[in-house]
Amino acid sequence: MIRHLQELLEKAVDDLQRKGIFPKELEPQIFFERTRSKEHGDFATNMALTLAKPLKKNPREIAQLIADELIESLHVAKVEIAGPGFLNFFLTENCRRQIVKQILKLGDSFGENDFGNNKHVTVEYVSANPTGPLHVGHGRGAAYGASLSNILEKCGYKVHREYYVNDNGRQMDILATSVWLRYIELCGNPVVFPSNGYQGDYIVDIARKVRKKYGDKFLFTGQELFEGVPADEKDGGDKELHIDGLIANAKHLLGKESYDKVFQIALKNILKGIKQDLEKFNVEFDTWFSEKQLHEGDTIDRVLKILKDKGYLYEKDGALWFMATHFGDDLDRVVQRENGQKTYFASDIAYLMNKFERGFEGALYAFGADHHGYIPRLKAAAKGLDINPDDIEIVLIQFANLIKDGKKVQMGTRKGLFVTLSQLVDDVGVDAARFFYVMRSHDQHLDFDLDLAKSQNSENPVFYIQYAHARICSIFDKLEQQGLQHNKEIGNASLALLTEDQEQDLFRSISSYPEILTAAARTRSPHLVANFLRELAQNFHSYYNAHQVSVDDENLRNARLNLSKATKIIIADGLKLLGASAPTSMFSEDIKQTQ
Repeated sequence: MIRHLQELLEKAVDDLQRKGIFPKELEPQIFFERTRSKEHGDFATNMALTLAKPLKKNPREIAQLIADELIESLHVAKVEIAGPGFLNFFLTENCRRQIVKQILKLGDSFGENDFGNNKHVTVEYVSANPTGPLHVGHGRGAAYGASLSNILEKCGYKVHREYYVNDNGRQMDILATSVWLRYIELCGNPVVFPSNGYQGDYIVDIARKVRKKYGDKFLFTGQELFEGVPADEKDGGDKELHIDGLIANAKHLLGKESYDKVFQIALKNILKGIKQDLEKFNVEFDTWFSEKQLHEGDTIDRVLKILKDKGYLYEKDGALWFMATHFGDDLDRVVQRENGQKTYFASDIAYLMNKFERGFEGALYAFGADHHGYIPRLKAAAKGLDINPDDIEIVLIQFANLIKDGKKVQMGTRKGLFVTLSQLVDDVGVDAARFFYVMRSHDQHLDFDLDLAKSQNSENPVFYIQYAHARICSIFDKLEQQGLQHNKEIGNASLALLTEDQEQDLFRSISSYPEILTAAARTRSPHLVANFLRELAQNFHSYYNAHQVSVDDENLRNARLNLSKATKIIIADGLKLLGASAPTSMFSEDIKQTQ
């Protein structure tokens, strides 16, 4: 419909230019948005206001010129000029009703559009280090990335979902060393565990698997373990130097082959758990991309050579630096340390190049809010590689707090004090978990209320929406029990009978679904779909409470059934995009409409 309204305005501008009223070089941008109140029509444009400066005319005068030039349309009942010069378009009743026919015909494909123009993009999200189970903090990124990917596909993008596995580097060495130390304890040799090691019970579980497979093969004494290792923080030393010393001893004592066996058992077990937890959370990936393959292959060396040949690398203090400040970053970045070890940033640049070498036209990263520094440095890397920085998008997701009994749940990942994503799903269910994570904008902090998520009343938004879907299903179940049948053709022919205010509200809601999807894709905002579903559910509950659907009049009954079924289709599709189910029945006391 928006496209039709744009065409009407384009035709009016062309005619005004042909008559010499508007200059021929005028190229106005035409945008429409849904009006917030039905008293102001269905759609509004500020086009006249944007033309005031170039035309040197009053916006209301411009709006009147455009309105007078508009040709008649079967879909537009009237056009009004409002405020300083807005043009408000009122659709015909027949046009509003046609949306029901369209939804019933297209089913869950209603709302599909070509906004993305089949652009092939990779969306990377979660990408938590495989050093422990996913916790509730990771859940928001998982829900956001998965929901956004679904919405982008609905809007014409070709989406590739990717998890970047950080299976290389210091954090993984800390993990492997932590497992090895717990393994030594299981062998009967107590050790003073490092304050900077991974201390969760899952480390002990992995250590048991190491011992079960290799027995005492990797056992060493305490004196050997700590020989030459700097003191830990609790002993007046430096915890970072202490853990680095333990890592060095682990690699020396075990040797490369044995150390790698411990490393691989730790990695595989944690990665397996992460995959299981995400599958349980209705989150799937097309590719699990290993950072280690960048180091084992030639990608990092190739990317550094490219940057060096372009003159964007220089040596300082024995290290190799990327001239990030040359491309807008606040600091230059080390890509190779003085000991020859490649940095995480070197891997990031290589991974970026790898994405575009695989043929992707855009790379979208969903990072936690603490990764804000990645935006300028990745953009700088793109410029250094002659990749259009506009094809790289980094969305920052604010943190989520877990609230129980009105209080924030304290967590600390290194010490293993956290609520896992799996525990959350077991507690509140996948539907509530997926919905609650995306019901607020990703750039706002989120308080995840456990008690609200488990409640079964109108205060719980996902329950409220799902109950609307279940109510519609119950209408059709009762219809069948009464020996009646839904006749879609009769309903379509009788849509003019739907004149109640609540019916008009439903028409307005369901017809806006395609625009909501496009807006959610354009702004990378799944919460727009969540908010839309809440409003649609509210409109249906109001309708259900005010009017009987299965009335005696066959024409009116089938018209109302058509409207109800169209609403059901939209609710189910919206919930699916957000990773939640649309139950056909719900065992709870009847919900009361909240005002």
